[in-house]
Amino acid sequence: MQNRTRAQESRTAVQRLYIAMRHLLIRGSYKPGGLSGKTLMDNLMLLRPEIYGSIADAEKVELNGLHYVFNRLPKGIEECRFIKLITREGYENSNFEPIIAPARRRSAYRIDDNEMYIEMTRGRSDIYDILTHLTFLYAEANKIHDNSMDNKGRPKREWELLEEIVVQEQTEKDFKLETAYTYLSTLLGRTYDEVVDACKRFAGNDHVNSLFHITYWLGRLAKLERDLDEDREITFSSSLRDSTGHHYFGEIWATNIKAVLLKHKLIERPIHIISANLHSVANSIFGAAALAPKLKKHKGLFEYARAMSQTDYKHLRPLVFDVARKNGLIEIADNSGTNLGVQLFDTAQFDPKHIAPELNFQPSKNPDQAPVILVMDYAFGEQAYESMDELLRPYHDPETGRVYDMPVESINIMGKAGILDGRKGDIMVPDAHIFEGTADNYPFKNDFVAADFEGEGMAVYEGPMVTVLGTSLQNIPILDYFLTSSWKAAGLEMEGAHYQKAIQAATHIRKSVNPDLKLRYAYYASDNPLITGHTLASGSLGADGVRPTYLITVRMLERVFGA
Repeated sequence: MQNRTRAQESRTAVQRLYIAMRHLLIRGSYKPGGLSGKTLMDNLMLLRPEIYGSIADAEKVELNGLHYVFNRLPKGIEECRFIKLITREGYENSNFEPIIAPARRRSAYRIDDNEMYIEMTRGRSDIYDILTHLTFLYAEANKIHDNSMDNKGRPKREWELLEEIVVQEQTEKDFKLETAYTYLSTLLGRTYDEVVDACKRFAGNDHVNSLFHITYWLGRLAKLERDLDEDREITFSSSLRDSTGHHYFGEIWATNIKAVLLKHKLIERPIHIISANLHSVANSIFGAAALAPKLKKHKGLFEYARAMSQTDYKHLRPLVFDVARKNGLIEIADNSGTNLGVQLFDTAQFDPKHIAPELNFQPSKNPDQAPVILVMDYAFGEQAYESMDELLRPYHDPETGRVYDMPVESINIMGKAGILDGRKGDIMVPDAHIFEGTADNYPFKNDFVAADFEGEGMAVYEGPMVTVLGTSLQNIPILDYFLTSSWKAAGLEMEGAHYQKAIQAATHIRKSVNPDLKLRYAYYASDNPLITGHTLASGSLGADGVRPTYLITVRMLERVFGA
């Protein structure tokens, strides 16, 4: 029998992880130290995702991966033996203080010293994402425990001294940092320089605890489980299991948007949907008008955009939205639990002298047919299908009984993605989306082509995009297969195929929206997981992401205004 390649073994591991996590969700609970937890751990170790770096090393704790994960998990989770994943169940109305991770918009509640509840309202992808991160944490916790014991099974001196340091840190007493770094170096299996750099990264983020604190608590809970049978446990509430996959939150979210469109008499106007962040569209349209009096040395849309990305000018950002609100901006705060904010721009109320000249905006001759721009925040994985599917459905007015089809003229998806043959900040223009691990594919006619972005100082790549199951489930053999096989993929992301599945259902099966609507997809590269030091765990794009983000935004707005 022919031996399987590393890429084939990795794809099998991804599928096993996906199936195991889905089974655990249905079952309702599992223990990371038990048989089910071991299944997850074994497959994660077989996969060895690039973002988790040295996860398979028996001694070295993965420092970049820890920083990446703790930015996406609630502060203090390392102290909790019991973690319960819930849906929105009323805790937002309680006296529990919500804990929100900086890089993931989900609320968590610390119930007591040992237990934390985490809201999952964004679909299965969100659940799989957090389970993968927790499995990685438990793998690193086991390493810390092993590194803390001598060859006779007794705690090392460094472990006992780390406990003293954590107490001193909590009580704000002084301690010698250099000495503490040295203890931590032994327990993490890393060099002194690596530990110092990692500690500074953790210390620079108020939303996570220090690396001293995290190391101690990860090791402590692993020790309690191994030595005293005090198991860690992850459970799923019955409400979460019942609601997952049924569009419960997406329906509430979309219905609220359509009610606002009806209220403002916009629901029969041409609608252009843009999936992007909630600042680049407003900044592109109104940034120059709002900031020109304050930033007199700046010229052009891109200079204002770069200025607003800098901390020194953070206080000026509200000025842009002040101008936007006077020119037809309607902000729809999310109260559905999707964590997807929405903005409506009524172009009939635009004052041309307040619009960036680069956009070539011309007022509509017929205000009753002036475009409406609907900007929705980035979805997460399968949530993209839920949100777009519900948004494109007809709206039934509960008061009159009238049914309104959604008059969508274009759907514009700007995403950040991993690139396979380029560098951070480059642009990808897809012509199809392919689901990872299957042959399911969604070819489409993209109204964008590479030429729309060329000559702007960054490379542009065309080809299919692979829609992956999670941010943390890729390794180099899988990615190299996507790039070099006959698929010839340009990059990987998490939402494209989900969006396209909803769009094709609405245009070709339900026929609830215009089948000839324009589709525009463009992605900027947030990372290249094939290049060491360019993965998501190595840090964000920062200012380097401003140019591609705004270039894509401007090209979308040019097409909308020229429609």
